[in-house]
Amino acid sequence: MKKVNFILSALFLLIVVSTYGQVTKVTHHSFDHYNDKVETFKKERRVDSTDIVMLGNGLTEYAGNWSKLLGIKKVINRGIAGDDVDGIYNRLNQILSGHPKAIFLMIGIDDLTQNLNPENVAEGTEKLIMRIRRESPKTKLYVQSILPINESFGVWKIQGDKAAEISAVNNLLRKYSAHHKIEFINLYPNFVRHGTNVMRKELTLDGLHLSAFGYKIWAYELRRYMKSL
Repeated sequence: MKKVNFILSALFLLIVVSTYGQVTKVTHHSFDHYNDKVETFKKERRVDSTDIVMLGNGLTEYAGNWSKLLGIKKVINRGIAGDDVDGIYNRLNQILSGHPKAIFLMIGIDDLTQNLNPENVAEGTEKLIMRIRRESPKTKLYVQSILPINESFGVWKIQGDKAAEISAVNNLLRKYSAHHKIEFINLYPNFVRHGTNVMRKELTLDGLHLSAFGYKIWAYELRRYMKSL
């Protein structure tokens, strides 16, 4: 089912930041990356009710050790590079069966690069949210906004006005979350250059993936929510 074409190229050599100052080189992603990660998760300790789960795509995966990044124990990384709404939905059982303490969800940019419209992406994410709340009602759910991009790096040749589409998805998810009393974390304003909808250059490696500083900003914003858990 899953074709992990990491945005537009499965052969892009990425420099990934896994902690504040620690940089790790990640070799070429294969189309099997999704399946490999799902199998890896199966072999790891099962998620339980004391865990905080970071759930998303490559932006989440490449943070590496979220517990170290946040300075909080038992934060589990369940990000997969190239993942989309359907991919997360199909692996939710690995997470929801353990009824974790909290889930921090960020997803949607890969769906937009597959030319789904903002309404489709928001609807798919809402379907994820409904399943999480239905199958693990005691789990505290946080929906994070999609982060901006910066196409000036020339790495990602993306069709259409993705900046506007990202904003549209975020607005739809913000309204849905407010209506259903779900915590919505609007990270977007902290990542854009003032007066624009473009990712700040110092926060990204290639216009999409985050630099060490980018992860530091993300972690700083999340700590306030972690304190209440």
